[in-house]
Amino acid sequence: MHTTIRCKPLLMATSLLLASVSLACQATSKPNNDPLNAISIQSSVMNAENYQAQADTKMYPAPQGNMVQHILTLPKLNNESEYLIEIQVGQNKLVDCNKVKLMGEIETMSLDGWGYRYYQVDSIMQGPSTRMMCTDAKTAQFVVLNDSLTLAYDSRLPKVFYLPKDAQLRYRIWQIASDFEYSGQ
Repeated sequence: MHTTIRCKPLLMATSLLLASVSLACQATSKPNNDPLNAISIQSSVMNAENYQAQADTKMYPAPQGNMVQHILTLPKLNNESEYLIEIQVGQNKLVDCNKVKLMGEIETMSLDGWGYRYYQVDSIMQGPSTRMMCTDAKTAQFVVLNDSLTLAYDSRLPKVFYLPKDAQLRYRIWQIASDFEYSGQ
């Protein structure tokens, strides 16, 4: 979310001969005219204790043990071939100025008998980190597992992920901004 500061001058007389000008500022959110932010993706998260089969995903296995099922249901769009969905799996951590990585593998699985894809991360471990001396306080940051997963936008089937309990999933939508160009022409 972007915040814009708008200020209005206010005149305040401190005496008859002297006047000072101060600024009264009000923080307002920037108007969001981006059509990609208007796409409303439904997401649900279920673990083994609160799992309830949903009509669109009842064929997928129920989450087991310390796994959590994340389901993203994409709304139908015109020209879905012009959109992509980017998925990041990671953890919110308190980090200092060092570069921190997580280790784990996002596996693409196939649902037996259906051929539908789903994605699974069996475990996430602390990965390598730089060892710089940091003087600033630690801050909360989303640390990403490996690279992002970019998938074609397809509203016909939900995107299903199985992640460890301590993992989070975040996503964003990309839209094509230009047509293909040929190199060398």
